[in-house]
Amino acid sequence: MAKFKFHKVAAIAVLIASAGWVLTGEFSSVGSAANGEASEAASPAQPGAEENGAPQAADAAAPVLKTVAVVKPLFIDHSRAIRISGQTKADKSATLATRTGGIIASLPVTQGQRVEEGDLILSLETEGKEAVVATAKAVLAQREKEFEASERLAAKGSLPKLQLDNVRSALASAKSSLEQAQADLDRLQIHAPFAGIIDRLDVELASSVGQGAQVALLLQLDPIIAAGEVSETDLLHVNVGDKARVRLVSGKEVDGTIRYISRQANPQTRTFPVEVAVPNATTAIPAGMTAEITLLAEPVRAVILPRSVVTLSRQGDLGIRIVGPEDIAAFVPIDLVDDTPNGLLLAGIPEDARVIVAGQDLVSEGDKVNAVEADAETVKRLIREATGATN
Repeated sequence: MAKFKFHKVAAIAVLIASAGWVLTGEFSSVGSAANGEASEAASPAQPGAEENGAPQAADAAAPVLKTVAVVKPLFIDHSRAIRISGQTKADKSATLATRTGGIIASLPVTQGQRVEEGDLILSLETEGKEAVVATAKAVLAQREKEFEASERLAAKGSLPKLQLDNVRSALASAKSSLEQAQADLDRLQIHAPFAGIIDRLDVELASSVGQGAQVALLLQLDPIIAAGEVSETDLLHVNVGDKARVRLVSGKEVDGTIRYISRQANPQTRTFPVEVAVPNATTAIPAGMTAEITLLAEPVRAVILPRSVVTLSRQGDLGIRIVGPEDIAAFVPIDLVDDTPNGLLLAGIPEDARVIVAGQDLVSEGDKVNAVEADAETVKRLIREATGATN
């Protein structure tokens, strides 16, 4: 034992004791107890935590306001556009026909020629009718002289009143004979009843025609008329004198004026015929061409908005949603004034309304919302569309 030093003996003793403690397994119980004590130490603080957590739970249960983007719309005066289909037609159209039969002696016009009112269109051979007129004129001159002489004699008492009446009757008969002869001669000629274009010529020079034969078709194309029919719902918005635009099938657009609105509806379609007069001095616009007619009614207060803002109410009505002064969402039915490439022009929107342009389908009428102004780019775009500006 003297050979072993004390520190070696102490080390061996500690080693033996450690081995015995590990073999007993008591270290696990110590860890569990420590954890249990830690849990028990923490448990007295739980009532205080619950008390502090109750307000937090209440805050979490509070409703969260939905955020929507709104704009203050720009109001403008815009004419309601009513678009209808139609076609062009001549302002006046006349089929010229002969009043008596005969051989065509003169035909001074050609197809497509422009003529003025009173111009000669056709003349038939007179066949002695000019001589009849000349004879009637001579007889009338003679009867006039006889009547003048008889009046002088009757004034002096040298001519009975009965004989003067006979002379007066002969004078009236001579005037009637001249008028009849002149009428027979006039029937041999056809004159233009109004200025226009000879659109069709149905006869040839020296040909024979009978009474009532069609000679030519005369059209007056200035102004040209765009004719269509307007529905009974749109009839209240248009008046004679209102402006209109006509788009031809060729793509050309011209301006005109409403000159006629029928007061009798078409019994089959319940629509009312309407006519728009369009200046056509060069006669470039022909009759019978398909046209789209846009009737421009009296200007109304309207705003231009993107089509995306239009939504449906709970009842299925078409309209938009706005935000009132108390940030409460409301539904407003719309009156569609016009549909343009830039957007919809709508009437019936309150002047102080803020229109929801984003999130309108996420809220309902009566909901309180978090309304934020739309971004600057959206506002600029709406202003450009409302004013027609390009920048």
